[in-house]
Amino acid sequence: MSTQSAASGSAGRPLGSRLRPSVGFLSSSLKLRIGLGIVALYVLVAIFAGLLAPYGPNSEDLFHPLADPSAQHLLGTDGVGRDVLSRLIYASRIDLSVAVAAVAIPAVIGTAIGLAAGFYGRLLGGLAMRLADLVLAFPVYVLVLAVVAVLGPGAKSIIIASSALGWVIYARLVRGEVLRVKSLDYVLAARAGGLPRRRVLLGHVLPNVIAQPVIYLTSDLVILILALSALTFLGVGIPAPTAEWGAMISDAAPFLRVRPWLIIPPGLAVVVLGVGLSLIADALADRLKG
Repeated sequence: MSTQSAASGSAGRPLGSRLRPSVGFLSSSLKLRIGLGIVALYVLVAIFAGLLAPYGPNSEDLFHPLADPSAQHLLGTDGVGRDVLSRLIYASRIDLSVAVAAVAIPAVIGTAIGLAAGFYGRLLGGLAMRLADLVLAFPVYVLVLAVVAVLGPGAKSIIIASSALGWVIYARLVRGEVLRVKSLDYVLAARAGGLPRRRVLLGHVLPNVIAQPVIYLTSDLVILILALSALTFLGVGIPAPTAEWGAMISDAAPFLRVRPWLIIPPGLAVVVLGVGLSLIADALADRLKG
């Protein structure tokens, strides 16, 4: 479901009122409840990783490398004897924190640029959109790889690369909504009543255009988590020996024939989290359309 079609299907009501949380919405949307439950579980695991993990993420049992699942190591050990379950739990901290930062920063930047570009005239809007077109003219992942290659692998490089490139979609989404909303009666009345432009923008326009970037942000988190795992798998993401799902998949790949279960837990962790976030995004889009 595209956010554009959702917006066009509900143009008669302010976006802020359509996306405003309500008890009825939470109780009636099964997709939203399931999605929130999955994400909440991951967040709790990340917060309490130190209590849940039976071992440290980099603690090595040199006498039991590639051990089968047992009472001592519920998911077995990797090639250097590290407990797979412990690394899986600690990896949630890295993946969630990096993904949230790598999405939230460009979302804020892009929303601010989109608001200014749509509200303050054609010149600023034209300059912002030409810059956005320039960024979109290049393959995004190639640019991300280039930035990370220059800055070096690590969470900071990934966040910087995402912030430098990811703002574009948010800016275009918000600008399009601002151009539509600023011509509605309640905005025109506020401006005719003599309210300062900043107050009109923040008090009347922003609350009614924020739904689009919020929905896209949820979907963007799925993409970032998959990209983070892929970058680490390729050796340009989170450096070893940090516990990270992509790194666990990369470490398990050489043993796929003899220990195939090593690759399942981190892969499943990525897939299930992606499903949870997708359910939330789909439920919010349904709410926007309805």
